[in-house]
Amino acid sequence: MEFTHVQPGEPGYEEESAGFNRIVAHRPALVAAVTSVVEVRAAVRYAAERGMPVAVQSTGHGPAAAVGEDTLLVSVRRLRGVHVDPVARTARIAAGTRWREVVDAAAPHGLAPLCGSSPLVGVVGYTLGGGLGPLARTYGYAADHVTAVELVTADGRLREVTAEREPELFRVLRGGGKSGFGVVTALTFRLVPVARLYGGGLRYAGPDAAAVLGAWRRLTETAPEELTTSLALLRLPPGPGVPEELGGRLTVHVRVALVGEGSSAGAAPGPGPGPVGALESLGERFVRPLREAATPFADTVRIRPYATVAEIFEDPVEPMPYHERGILLREFGADAEAALLTAAGPGAECRDWAVELRHLGGAAGRPAPVPDAVGSRAAAFALTTLYGPGTDSGVRAALGAWSTGGRYVNFLAGPGTESLAAEAYDAETYARLRAVKSAYDPDGVFRHGHALPPEGSGGTIPATPPNGPEPPQADTPPGSAAAPGGAASAGSGPPGADAASGTAAGPSGAPGPAGFAESGPGPRRRR
Repeated sequence: MEFTHVQPGEPGYEEESAGFNRIVAHRPALVAAVTSVVEVRAAVRYAAERGMPVAVQSTGHGPAAAVGEDTLLVSVRRLRGVHVDPVARTARIAAGTRWREVVDAAAPHGLAPLCGSSPLVGVVGYTLGGGLGPLARTYGYAADHVTAVELVTADGRLREVTAEREPELFRVLRGGGKSGFGVVTALTFRLVPVARLYGGGLRYAGPDAAAVLGAWRRLTETAPEELTTSLALLRLPPGPGVPEELGGRLTVHVRVALVGEGSSAGAAPGPGPGPVGALESLGERFVRPLREAATPFADTVRIRPYATVAEIFEDPVEPMPYHERGILLREFGADAEAALLTAAGPGAECRDWAVELRHLGGAAGRPAPVPDAVGSRAAAFALTTLYGPGTDSGVRAALGAWSTGGRYVNFLAGPGTESLAAEAYDAETYARLRAVKSAYDPDGVFRHGHALPPEGSGGTIPATPPNGPEPPQADTPPGSAAAPGGAASAGSGPPGADAASGTAAGPSGAPGPAGFAESGPGPRRRR
């Protein structure tokens, strides 16, 4: 075998197979612990010649069903590297790269990537699924800013995919890339001129949930595109990595990110009438109603370097087992607010670890300048729930009357979500994804995670049985149904996070941009 690998029972197998989200336990026949593009190509050819499905894992935040004993798992965690071009304002990354590395590389140039809420998430899986980050209302989805994709397809070919070269494939990879088109080995994307922002988090005690939720909802009604916010009702389980004031109780977390003229590197920091002072004054005005609604027990909202953007959400850093499900909402008014409080507020029998609302719209609601496959443009809010094994509280169904019928694919994780991926796209995009899948992977080599079936395959891809199956639960009220892409079926009444996705890797160890390097010791190499 012309690639570094490890088999069951050998040292390193468990570590290579495990991802951040431990809701599944992958048991592949073979792990290709690749260290270069050459090895990626060799691993894909090896599997294709033997009729083996191929799955891909970088950080493992967003798995679906567990990878089983018939599958080759390509582990790309060693393929790390970032090359920033400050003149072109672009970054080219290897697919094992995490957002922390990109943020740190771009910051000295006064630039920022459209990263996610956690610095530990892999760049590729996040971006292929769309990429909904703290600045989404201002700059749109991360996928909107991709300019080139390096991809190894099921035939073992390495392709440089751009709007000019293979435009159909380029279109579907950006936002629909988790549908399983191959192994991405590098991404190039535009950076934005943000050196600082006004942002952070406000944390409140559970009894203040109604007052805070109401103030936040009213803020979203008049928020400009420069302001992106979200709110989470948290019931985090006590344990390692969970602060005592958050564990085992209901708390509320409001996240704020505001950018403007004072965000650029050329704006002089400091108080007063300058651009940075004006940004701070504007931010204080927006946040004032939240601080007046109740007294937060923690308040980190301030002018801050973009390099500290991870402090806005303060996502967990230790691996854990969790399901993630989400729906998209066309609106969130006073009646929806009341329904959410009943389902997940104080006194509710809710056991979900997190019930989160993200305010969409703005740039996230407009088509990308170069069309892509992001399918959540019409939604006003994204509702997402995270919960442990067997603890889904049905909050999504309680908000089903306001659902668009669609989903956001990056907010699907855990067994059972593979069947929900089609609902992340409208009917036209879904058909386009399957047609391109047929052209580049007609045999469904990349069939794991949230991969879609090739056109003409009957609509299903054989899947490894889930590890710890979850009983199905409807996210919309009885009598409503969602067609692929989120349009409610006629006559239905009111409309209702990268692992094993078949698309992630990186060019470390192969010819490529300067600065790409391998990371960490690897399993043995056999020939």
